[in-house]
Amino acid sequence: MKTKKIAPSLLSANFSNIEKDIKMLEEAGADLLHLDVMDGHFVPNITFGPFIVKAIKNVSTIPLDVHLMIENPGDYVAAFCDAGADYLTVHVEATPHLHRVLQQIKAKGVKAGVSLNPHTPLSSIEEVLGDLDMILIMAVNPGFGGQSFIENTIDKLKRLKQMLKKHNVEHIEVNVDGGIKLANIKKVSDAGCDIFVSGSGIFKATNPQEMIRQMKEALK
Repeated sequence: MKTKKIAPSLLSANFSNIEKDIKMLEEAGADLLHLDVMDGHFVPNITFGPFIVKAIKNVSTIPLDVHLMIENPGDYVAAFCDAGADYLTVHVEATPHLHRVLQQIKAKGVKAGVSLNPHTPLSSIEEVLGDLDMILIMAVNPGFGGQSFIENTIDKLKRLKQMLKKHNVEHIEVNVDGGIKLANIKKVSDAGCDIFVSGSGIFKATNPQEMIRQMKEALK
């Protein structure tokens, strides 16, 4: 039985005092810190690079779930792994050499993930299931925080669950990013999600620590 994990997205944190927010999340029992890396090309926004990931790693005891929303991710695998990523996820749409990039990640001793945009079919990753530790399903179009959950994601998760069972790779963790809130986290969990990325759903709550506690309670 895979452990259900809450992964607050630091895209919604206060970057003028990021260490304070990280300590708050540690005290709240967050399981992973989700870091969205955007390059202004693959998605229409720019966030941060390996230097910031390393700075966060230096002040965090929580494992880092680094999500590369960038073109040519293979060129940056080593830098992000060396910066402290515990999970490194690349987009299937961003590289024509997905197998090679996944092998680069695994060679660094980091857990390898692949992410699919809302329109991308599950068949696009069927040939690399044996190389994966995690699959990240986008429940919004990537690039901006605060978007609403795309309801078709539920059916996609159910089909992914069937695919993993068919290929006997049910150990792969399933991560969902986008629009996760207390109101829908149980439904997403029941459809087959293991890791729940939530940015505004946590950070915009009156009490983020209490929100994490309630999310964990809803997953029991």
